[in-house]
Amino acid sequence: MKKILQELINGRLSVEEAEKMLKTMQMVELEDFAKIDTGRDLRTGFPEAIFAEGKDDQDLIKIIQGCAKRGRVMVTRLEEDRYQNIKDEINFIQNGSLKVEYNQKARILVLKDGEIEKQGKIGVITAGTSDIPVAEEARVVAEEAGCEVLTSYDVGVAGIHRLFSKIRWMLEEDVKTIIVVAGMEGALPSVVAGLVDVPVIGVPTSVGYGVGEGGFAALNAMLQSCAPGIAVVNIDNGFGAAVFAATVVKQTIMD
Repeated sequence: MKKILQELINGRLSVEEAEKMLKTMQMVELEDFAKIDTGRDLRTGFPEAIFAEGKDDQDLIKIIQGCAKRGRVMVTRLEEDRYQNIKDEINFIQNGSLKVEYNQKARILVLKDGEIEKQGKIGVITAGTSDIPVAEEARVVAEEAGCEVLTSYDVGVAGIHRLFSKIRWMLEEDVKTIIVVAGMEGALPSVVAGLVDVPVIGVPTSVGYGVGEGGFAALNAMLQSCAPGIAVVNIDNGFGAAVFAATVVKQTIMD
């Protein structure tokens, strides 16, 4: 982008030529099955992530290869058996220039060329142990967005005494927002929001049975919370919660 703008300033490109080049550099087309949004990081502050579900292995490898040419790559909802199937080809793609990390619980693959400097802190809490995979997705994404993440798992309302020391610790560490992941009846975000002075992001999970099956009871409970200061994302959407939390943190730091 800087090169194009410099060429425009120097008179070597017309305004129309520069506009066309800027538009085309925002997208890379891979055959007829994918269009990589290369400009998303500049527009939104977070690069495009690759959602693995619904893609066959060979298409997924080609998309990863296309993204890897431009740096850091994140693949979400990648089950371990699928990672094992493509691992050798992924290692060949990165060819030593990018470090490969796979988190089994989060189901996230990251290819990166180094660690990002951490600015600002986010808390991540789960109601139960079964909620940890969604929380881990949020943790990994938030860290890749440049935030330090403090976690405390299995501190739900069934044993509410477990929660208070963890909340105190996170506030003392100056977290700017707290992601609360809960299934079953989804009560924990309301409890946390009633105790803290930072934004709370509720993530309902599909953990539950009976009327709670699929996460809809937790989702409705979070949406209906009487505690102010809660934002709610979709069921099992740890990724969305982390991006939103990181955006809050970055705005707080800028202010």
